[in-house]
Parts: sequence; C-alpha cells; structure tokens
Amino acid sequence: MDRRILVLDGNQRAALAAVRSLGSRKLWVAVGETAPHSLAGFSRFCKERVTYDDPFSNPREFFQTLLSQIERLGITFLLPITEATTYIVLKYRSELPDSVILPLPDSATVERVANKNELFALAQRENLPIPPTRVCLNALEGLEALELIQDYPIVLKPFKSKILLDDSVVSTQVVIAESAAQARAALETRAYFEFPFTIQSFIKGTGQGIFALFKHGDPVCYFAHRRIREKPPGGGVSVLSESARVNETLKATAEKLLHTVHWHGVAMVEFRVSDDGTGYLMEINPRFWGSLQLAIDSGVDFPWLLYLISTGGELPELSWRHRRVRWLLGDLDRLYLVLKSPVSTYSIARKVLEILRFLSPGLRTRHEVNRWRDLRPFWFELKQYLLALRNS
Repeated sequence: MDRRILVLDGNQRAALAAVRSLGSRKLWVAVGETAPHSLAGFSRFCKERVTYDDPFSNPREFFQTLLSQIERLGITFLLPITEATTYIVLKYRSELPDSVILPLPDSATVERVANKNELFALAQRENLPIPPTRVCLNALEGLEALELIQDYPIVLKPFKSKILLDDSVVSTQVVIAESAAQARAALETRAYFEFPFTIQSFIKGTGQGIFALFKHGDPVCYFAHRRIREKPPGGGVSVLSESARVNETLKATAEKLLHTVHWHGVAMVEFRVSDDGTGYLMEINPRFWGSLQLAIDSGVDFPWLLYLISTGGELPELSWRHRRVRWLLGDLDRLYLVLKSPVSTYSIARKVLEILRFLSPGLRTRHEVNRWRDLRPFWFELKQYLLALRNS
C-alpha cells in the first residue's frame, strides 16, 4: 500500500530528520507548519507543504485545519513532532479518518508517563530512584510546603512542559530555586504554578537520556548520546553531540517503566545521574528529540523503524556505529555567548580555546542541517538567523 505521510512541526530539526529519513526511503512525505515555509518544508524529500492554525492559541482550530489537510491530501500516516501537537492530536484522535495511522499509544497511557506527577508515582511503586519529591496541586500548597524545606537548591517542576487547555496550550518551565525567596517569587509570579507541580531536591550530577522505541510494550531499540557542547554553555540544547554506549542501568529503568505501561512508539527518558552513579528519573517525553539526526547517522533510524512497526513492515538488523553531529548555527550562538561573557567566567585563554574548538569540531563530524544532498533547509535556516540578528 502506498502511504502518504504528514510530518507536523516543520520548523523543528527533528522534523527535518524525520522527513529526510522517510523521504529517502521513497515514501511520499508532506510537511506541516503554521507558516507556508519551514525548515523541513525546504527539504528535497518534502513533496508538499501544508499550513494549519497555531496550536498554541487555538487548539481546536488547529485540529480542524489539520483535519482538512489530511482529508485533502489523503494522508494515511500522521507524525506530530512536538508535545503541543501530540497532545492535541491525541485529544481529538477519534475524529481522524480510520485510514490514518497515529504511531502513539492511547491518551491514558501517554498521561501515565508524560504527566510527571503520575510518572513519579509509578516509579515509586516500581521502587525506581527518583529525587525526594512532594506533589503540590497549586501555588498555595507550594508556598505552604516551602515553610518545611531547609535544604536548597530545590526544583519546582510543572506536571507537564505543555499544558493543553480548551482554548490554548500553556508552556511551562522547570525552576531551580537557590533559596526560599527565589522559590516564593516563582510560585507567586508564574501563572502555570496554579496547575499541579512537584517540589524536588536538586540532584548534583549530569543529565543523561535513553531514547527508545517500543512495540506494544516490548523494546525494539535504544540509543544514547553524549553532549559535547550545549547552548547556553551552562546547560541547554545540544549543539555538538556524539553517539554513546547505552547505560545498562538506565536502560533497565526505562524498560521497566515503558513495559509496565505497555508503551508503543518512541520515548525520551531523562535521568540525572548523581556522583555515586545513581540514575534518578527526571521525565519521559512521548516524542522525538532534538538530536534525532545523530541517532539516524549512528545506524538507529527511529523514524523509519517507527514507520515499520506501525505498518507491519519487517524490521532490519541494526548496526550501531559511532558518529558525531553538529548544529552549526546553534554552535555559533554558543560561541557568541562564550565570547561576550566576562573574563571572570571565561578567561582570555579559554575563549581562544573555544574559538579553536569551534573551527575544528573533530574529524568526521557531520552537520545536522547543512548537508550537501539537501542544502535548501540550511539556506532557509541561515536566512531566518540573519533576519533575527538584524531585528535584535
């Protein structure tokens, strides 16, 4: 059967990776975004670009315009990339045509892992490590809980990074509070703390992730990477990363959780690994991740494998290989932040070293966006980057 695929959230780098993966397999792929032009939409593997309403300002209208595009194009495989579009499509899933495959479990299953409060409760029942945690239903409960806390920093963690309401999608942020005053200020000024959240002890250590694909509760494959450089430099989005061997302890935790909820599809399981080697569960996201292209280059082609398990295709044998991938413009942004920082943070010698490292990212490093066989996405990204600089 000739399937027609629609990849949403075309300005995401993960969307570009998915389009390149599926399109290079001779599959028909369209790209959707709120604007006519997008990063993934400029790929040579994109057959058609479609637009829809902004999911954040009007979820229902977003789905209605999306539905009309699905019916117009005869889409049979729908792939949301971000949490916002994922949650909306799941909410209205029953309205999709029967012919459309949505490679996600049901809403209740997604809620068990994407809702951090539900996830931490599940982890506790399974005796899996989580930071000391207190659940609060709203800011008032949080302010009362602060009276009993002695040790800082603490982490204020909303139950979801994207909260779907009837008329909008609310974006939230995790807050690391160094003092009671900082915690109170966050609870009193950030509206999303009127929704449930947790207060957790801050775990000193490093962030590590396990990326997984499951088929009806059983693991298909795993992947892990190591962040070499991030934007901002203190921790954030990976701009230079390399594939890494999967940590077996973290893998066992991820597998226990995803098998317990009978997971189907991709998942990003995040941990904080303390100095003693304990991997504390942080969150699970039911979507593709920013470094998806690295996994594909390393021989674990998640979009293609997801398509195969969703359509009854035969899975190939996987051959893992070490790769390094760089997001060039993100790395340039990082270098700028380093160079403009005070000397007390980065010495002159360190800044010179960072310039040299930027110019020589390492042998056999591949670029995430700018690729010779598909250059148009990079020209689009560069144009948007320069426009943003001019307007800043």
